[in-house]
Amino acid sequence: MLRFDPTELRKYGGLTLLARDTVEGFLTGVHKSPFKGFSVEFAEHRQYAPGDEIRHIDWRAYGKTDKYFIKEYEEETNLKAYLLVDASGSMTYKGKGKQPSKFAYAQHVAASIAFLMLHQLDAVGLITHDTKVRSLIPPKTSPKHLLNILRTLEATKPGGETNLAPLWNELAGHYLKRRGLIIILSDFFDDIDAITKALRHLRHRRHEVILFHVLAPDEIEFPFSRMTKFRNLESLDERMLVDARRLRAEYLHNFQTFCEQLRRRAGNMHMDYHLLRTDQPVDRALGVYLSRRRR
Repeated sequence: MLRFDPTELRKYGGLTLLARDTVEGFLTGVHKSPFKGFSVEFAEHRQYAPGDEIRHIDWRAYGKTDKYFIKEYEEETNLKAYLLVDASGSMTYKGKGKQPSKFAYAQHVAASIAFLMLHQLDAVGLITHDTKVRSLIPPKTSPKHLLNILRTLEATKPGGETNLAPLWNELAGHYLKRRGLIIILSDFFDDIDAITKALRHLRHRRHEVILFHVLAPDEIEFPFSRMTKFRNLESLDERMLVDARRLRAEYLHNFQTFCEQLRRRAGNMHMDYHLLRTDQPVDRALGVYLSRRRR
């Protein structure tokens, strides 16, 4: 059972995922919209035309120019977000400590973000996947929607191979057409060039993208020091016995290079990249990130 206590996030209740890019939507919320109306924030003047409401005339501008101008404003709109949770076999890894698996940690993070976004009246949806879509819940703003997201996360059992890039390309081309916020929770264990291409496709669709890189401490530190048998979590018949001590330097070099490439390429595409270790409390890790993002 996925344990999720919204009270853990009470101290971060004033924080909001303020989208830095302009996003589309129709409901009033806290995010800027490209649609113009007569509500929140002044945008620009335009010349009066027959049929415009007189109450929107800028009389101060009329006094200076002797011409009628209408004040246009930017409406604020709710954010439409999609949580993409990697449910491939590699996400079952826990490591040697008592921390949860990467997938269990991603479940908790996704539930926390869904709670925060629904609390601020944003529409949030969920997509779980490995090589194909496991579940797809369209974004909604209803408070009852959280229960649907939690039940789906609980029912999802990670397994199967990793093939992230083709699926993200397919989602960008066919489902995630309307721009919004895409939040990806994954270990990103796939070809870095293919991942980059898929992420670039999402940016081409004008989505704002946040990458939460979920990793176990053992993957980051490689604490193994003797002959160790490693098992492929996506193909359980594949096992390899290696001298971990001799392998450690090469592994750490390759792993750190991969993480740095992912972080740098995300930055070049104006995406947020945030590393999440499964031995860190979710509320603390997420709170630090949201605080930084708000600033």
